[in-house]
Amino acid sequence: MISKQKLVRFINKYYLNGTVGSAVFNSKTNSQQLSTRFVSGDKSLLGEVHMDKWGYEDADIGVYDTEQLLKLLSVLDDNIEFSINKTGDTAFSIGLNDAFSTITYMLSDTSIINEPPQMKMIPEFELSLNVTPQFISKFISGKSALSETDTFTVITDETSSKTKLVIGYSAVNTNRVTIPVTSSEFSNIDNISFNANLFKEVLIANKDCESAVLQVSSEGLAKISFKIDDFTSTYYLVAVSEVD
Repeated sequence: MISKQKLVRFINKYYLNGTVGSAVFNSKTNSQQLSTRFVSGDKSLLGEVHMDKWGYEDADIGVYDTEQLLKLLSVLDDNIEFSINKTGDTAFSIGLNDAFSTITYMLSDTSIINEPPQMKMIPEFELSLNVTPQFISKFISGKSALSETDTFTVITDETSSKTKLVIGYSAVNTNRVTIPVTSSEFSNIDNISFNANLFKEVLIANKDCESAVLQVSSEGLAKISFKIDDFTSTYYLVAVSEVD
């Protein structure tokens, strides 16, 4: 027996409102963990999610159409029975049922799902920014207000040793939202921009987190990790081209 809501939370942490449509779930008996590594279609976001207290057998579960799986899960009550159907060592479907309904979801060959690249050379992160519930709320609201804006920019001030995130930053006058952030590690770096749409979805999927740290490298990479009860999730964002 598993909580449907717990499984949906796991899925939403990689699905990110449709950003990542396919993933391979790794079910492990020994560690009692369900995990997945994933990459967005445009390769600008890479991540992994781990869920503890998972009591099912070893299997690689190929989920090609996450949207369809979420729709099927919506039919069920919260307490569900979960089963993995296999031929030999290969999982071909999962079974889900509550007291009233039974659902079968057909799995795909894991080889047709994009395998995320391994992070071979992770650069030094010169900036570590504190992500609080207030910051998460402000960023989500700010991005929603500037729905046509695709980027946010990390701007440091060497004089004050302060950092701010600006949604909609440009050298010319524009509509923008500026959010000051405190840093646990500061270094003055050139302005660097990231995909605001992706970052908003990452924050929405993890908005129940009490605290997190956003690390930024001047070499064009940002990393944010969340630990929320039985979930650990990590995301890497690749910097976008310079904003004018």
